[in-house]
Amino acid sequence: MITSMRRHLVSVNDLDRELLEELLADATQLKSDRRPSPPPLAGRVAALIFEKPSLRTRMSFDVAMYELGGHAVYLSPAEVGLGRRESVADVARVVSRYADVVVLRTFAHETIEEFARYASVPVVNGLSDLEHPCQALSDIFTLAEAKGRLASLTLAYVGDGNNVANALVLCAAKSGLRLRIACPEGYEPDPRYLAQAREEEADLVVVHDPRAAVRGADAIYTDVWASMGQEQEYERRRRAFQGYQVNAELLALAKPDAIVLHDLPAHRGEEITDEVMDGPQSVVFTQAENRLHMQKAILRALVRVDV
Repeated sequence: MITSMRRHLVSVNDLDRELLEELLADATQLKSDRRPSPPPLAGRVAALIFEKPSLRTRMSFDVAMYELGGHAVYLSPAEVGLGRRESVADVARVVSRYADVVVLRTFAHETIEEFARYASVPVVNGLSDLEHPCQALSDIFTLAEAKGRLASLTLAYVGDGNNVANALVLCAAKSGLRLRIACPEGYEPDPRYLAQAREEEADLVVVHDPRAAVRGADAIYTDVWASMGQEQEYERRRRAFQGYQVNAELLALAKPDAIVLHDLPAHRGEEITDEVMDGPQSVVFTQAENRLHMQKAILRALVRVDV
C-alpha cells in the first residue's frame, strides 16, 4: 500500500517513478482482493463532478468507493453548472466540506487546475481536454499485467495525439516503456508533453507512418479519431486519419504475441476493425476492467484514513 502521495492527481506529473510503480503494485493487489477487510475507506465520500458523459470513469470510481467501504456521490452538469451557475472556486470550497476526495471530469484542463487550487481535499483528474491520467495509468497496468514488465516493451500508439496520448507520453517517461506514436501531420501530442518526455530521456518517437510505428511492437493502442467536443471536426478528421486503422494487416506487422488496446468507446470500422477488437490478441475489455483496480489504488493513495 502506498504510504505517501502528492495531494492531487491532476496530471501524471504528480507521480514520480517510485509512486508510479507503487500504484501499479497496489492495483495488482486490489485486483486479487476486490473487497479488502477491514475496508480501507470506510465512511469516506467521493464527489464525482462530471461535465462530460462517462461509462468507465463514472462506474469504476463509484464501484471502487463501494468495494473499499466508502460512498460516491455523482453530480451532473445540470446540478453543478461549474463556472456558470457557481464559480469553480466556490464549488471547490463547498464540496471540500462534504467529501474526502473529488473526481472531476471536465473540458478545460485549466478548470481542474483551478478547482485543485481551492479544494482542501484531494482532486483527481477524471479527464480533461489535455490529459487523461487515470486512463493511461490503467493502460500501462494492463500492459504490465499482460507482459510482466514495462521496461523495454514497445507500445505503438496509432491515431490522434489526444489527451490519452499526452498522458501515455508522461507514463512512458516515468516507466521505461518505449513509445512509438503514429499520427497524421498536425495531430501530434501536445509539444510540451513531448519536450518534457525527451528531457527525461524517454524512448519516444513520433512518426507519420503507422506501419513504421507498429513493426515489431509488443502492443498496439488506438483511440477514436474525434473525441467528445470535436464532433464538428468529424469529417475533416475522418479524411485525415484514413490509413491509420488498426486492422489485421497492420497487426500482422507487430510481434506475433502483440496485444491490442483501446480505451473505449470504439467506433468500430473506423479506427479499429471488429476482427481485431474481438480477436484473440485484444485485451480491450480487460483494459476496461482494470480501470476499476487502478482507480482503487489511486483513491487509497490519496484519501487520508488517519483522521
